[in-house]
Amino acid sequence: MNPQNGYDIEDISVGMSAETAKTISEADILLFTAVSTDTNAVHLDEEYGKTTPFGGRIAHGMLSASLISAVLGTRLPGPGVIYVGQTLRFKAPVRIGDTVHARVMVKEVIAERCRVVLDTVCTVGGKAVIEGEATVMTTSRAKREAGK
Repeated sequence: MNPQNGYDIEDISVGMSAETAKTISEADILLFTAVSTDTNAVHLDEEYGKTTPFGGRIAHGMLSASLISAVLGTRLPGPGVIYVGQTLRFKAPVRIGDTVHARVMVKEVIAERCRVVLDTVCTVGGKAVIEGEATVMTTSRAKREAGK
């Protein structure tokens, strides 16, 4: 792994994986609310949340999904990666105090285009809360060296 550019396309292979985990806090939800401007009461008001099918407050789905971006940008492929696409299927709610594990696994390497397709999943207690697929553009050692 290149510390400035993460893994180059030449170093990535199908089956490689990486993950991160974060316990969601009240502060995380409030900060995400401020950044996203998503003030939906189901994220902020426990009493309102009790009136929903979730039976209480839930974290923003995109807060949990952002952990996928963290894995891609810091671990695999790592620094220098650029998101091209992401699908998300929200399977279950995340609540304050839940530890979300975000994991990515290389599904396909398209070397000539410097693209990588990865399966993405977020789990809480071993249960999938988000499933999807990411496509990213990564760096190339050969292209970098050819430019010198």
